[in-house]
Amino acid sequence: MVAQTLPHRGLILADVRFPSCDGPYDPRMLLAVDIGNTNVTTGLFRNGALAATRRATTHARASADELEHLLDALLRLDDASFADVSAIACCSVVPALTAALETIAGRRERALLVATTGTVPLAIRVDRPAEVGADRLVNALAAARIHGTPAIVADFGTATTFDCVAADGAFVGGAIAPGLELGLEALAARTAKLPRVELRAPDRAIGRDTVGAIQSGTILGYQALADGLIARIRGELADASGIDPGGVRVILTGGLSAAPWARALAGVDAIDPELTLKGLAILHAEVGGGQPLELGLPT
Repeated sequence: MVAQTLPHRGLILADVRFPSCDGPYDPRMLLAVDIGNTNVTTGLFRNGALAATRRATTHARASADELEHLLDALLRLDDASFADVSAIACCSVVPALTAALETIAGRRERALLVATTGTVPLAIRVDRPAEVGADRLVNALAAARIHGTPAIVADFGTATTFDCVAADGAFVGGAIAPGLELGLEALAARTAKLPRVELRAPDRAIGRDTVGAIQSGTILGYQALADGLIARIRGELADASGIDPGGVRVILTGGLSAAPWARALAGVDAIDPELTLKGLAILHAEVGGGQPLELGLPT
């Protein structure tokens, strides 16, 4: 559950734990479900500690029965089952699967908390709050509670999103770019001779063959895109807060965040592939338990 530390930034990451509390809020076994366009990612929290994560391919047209079978199979990989789960927290960008999960929770008689603009306890200062993806809000919540503000969350998934949290903890927008793998798939699918290549950073920008040229243009090009956007967004957040840009925290998450090319991005404070799942646990504690998580920050 501990994020990867980047020594040159002196990162300190919280060890997230649920507080004890009375009443209907039950943190014994929380199933966090992040339904994305490409993957369904689950996190199993036992008494506040992230015990296991699993990932499966998203099937956007899956029925409630099929989704239930998938989730139960993922739970069984960690010697658990729905019978052990006391509550479910979810963020989803696939409405049909959100509805399927609501059906599952209803017939299993499990409390379900779905992240939305109405349930995530953040001020949302954008022109159209209802259009903001739930995963982006959950990431912003986790960044604010664990890493501090102001902050940028760069989420490398099907799309790459840059989510911005102001100094007062509000979500204030960001940027969205096509994901790296999406670009590679489009390049291979829409050209006659260009192959699908390994996601590996080349030693030089000038490629001496087709594979090297594609790796240069995609990997090094994507690094430049991410570096440039992070630097520009960092400057804007810093100006709005009246602080030095170095005071803006930068956290990477998503399926590609631990790749070597992502580690090479400038000015990153933390690489935390499980940030969204942690955000769902925080959301569940704050909304279901009525109090914040205890963040035991090491000194």
